[in-house]
Amino acid sequence: MALSRIWSAFIIVAILVAGYNYAFKTGRDDIFIRMVSGTSKDEFKVVSVLDSNSSAALAAQMKDYPYNFQKEADKDTRYIIAENTTRDSALKVQAKFASARIVEPDFILGRKQKPVDGVIETCWTAVEICLKLIGVLALFIGFMSIAEKAGGIRFLSRIVGPFFSKLFPEIPKGHPSMGHMIMNFSANLLGLDNAATPFGLRAMESLQEINPNKDVASNPQIMFLCLHAAGLNLIPVSVIAVRAAQKASDPTDIFIPCMIVTFVGTIAAMIIVSIKQRINLIQSVVILWVSGISLIIASLVWYVTRLNTGSLQLFSGTLSNGLILLVFLLIVLGGLYKKIDIFSAFLDGAKHGFDTAIRIIPYILGILVAVSMLRTSGTFDAIINGIKYFFAMFGTDTRFVDGLPTALIRPLSGGAARGMMVDTMRTFGPDSFPSRLSGIFQGASDTTFYVVAVYFGSVGIKNTRYSIGAMLLADLVCIITSIAMCYLFFG
Repeated sequence: MALSRIWSAFIIVAILVAGYNYAFKTGRDDIFIRMVSGTSKDEFKVVSVLDSNSSAALAAQMKDYPYNFQKEADKDTRYIIAENTTRDSALKVQAKFASARIVEPDFILGRKQKPVDGVIETCWTAVEICLKLIGVLALFIGFMSIAEKAGGIRFLSRIVGPFFSKLFPEIPKGHPSMGHMIMNFSANLLGLDNAATPFGLRAMESLQEINPNKDVASNPQIMFLCLHAAGLNLIPVSVIAVRAAQKASDPTDIFIPCMIVTFVGTIAAMIIVSIKQRINLIQSVVILWVSGISLIIASLVWYVTRLNTGSLQLFSGTLSNGLILLVFLLIVLGGLYKKIDIFSAFLDGAKHGFDTAIRIIPYILGILVAVSMLRTSGTFDAIINGIKYFFAMFGTDTRFVDGLPTALIRPLSGGAARGMMVDTMRTFGPDSFPSRLSGIFQGASDTTFYVVAVYFGSVGIKNTRYSIGAMLLADLVCIITSIAMCYLFFG
């Protein structure tokens, strides 16, 4: 029910904000078109009917936006910027090209916004995401099927059992879901999104088997999903790669802040859910495991801080991908040792992965459409401007507000948040405070609503209980910690 209300609120708010912008904001008369049929492939066509000096000024004004600058109109021109142009000359151009549109300077300021995908294009995007997931899910769940039949998952469950039995007291001892969850957490830790999703979906299905009410999220499912969404990650490789591509002076300078933020977020999620479920965390087993994980993370931080950017990316890629191949090797060797029909087991799991990918399409579609409407309607812009105005009233430093778009959209869409991060770097420079903060936000947590839609949707959970609230609270902890770390490390 919580997800249903939130989703409905997103749709209603987006449409109301779009209506307000259409009625009262200059230059937003195409907002409904953008919301429904807009596409990020669109370009802002600029046609100069001015002298050379004005043309140069116009080009400078539009440099940060996707556009084609032409001296004269053509049959494909959708918009004409006609600043200081006489009405007669503008009408002559429009008479020659019926599709051309003459606008005034105030329209430039309102229309000068980066193209984003509308509802129709987003529908295609949702299907494309799921089509790409089919192969990945089939592969990893196929190998998971071999591991299960060979007894590898139960072996892993016994190893983590002492710790997980305290966090998940309702799961029977030795249940395979323990192994599935540790595989998911391990993949997340290494930044292996392609592997983490299949392992996580398999974990959710295992937990659903012992869920007494199949329509309502169980306590273990909520704890698992909140820890997963906290997104504990050792090395934010994708963020470092983007910063390197944007010519940052030190692309890896956000590494330690990201590590600290993800660790704090994971601990916060564990504490929040434990309080709700009345789980006692002050136990020797929990303290020892958390201390051990902290020591491993600290050791890794010490090692990677001694590497340069190229060495860090090579180390991360080798470690992550090498471990995937090692897991595949151990699974196959275990299957041979147990004398099971390895390929048949793989096929059984792969078929299940295919079915899962198809089943989650409606859930992904619903979330992405809501996010698209919030972006294209100008809702995010209104929120950011409001936050900046609020802190400015108290004389507070507002540099962090320019990095907030990434944090606000991160719980909704990872791809959109990545786009926001790149946009922040292009606008303020890769070494600016907002850009560094945006990078920390991007590497700090997972996409809450996407995770809820996909994971609960894969097992047919309709009542998510307090899971969304707990995850958003953990996200808030990550946001506050990110801002604190950015000021601490970068002033």
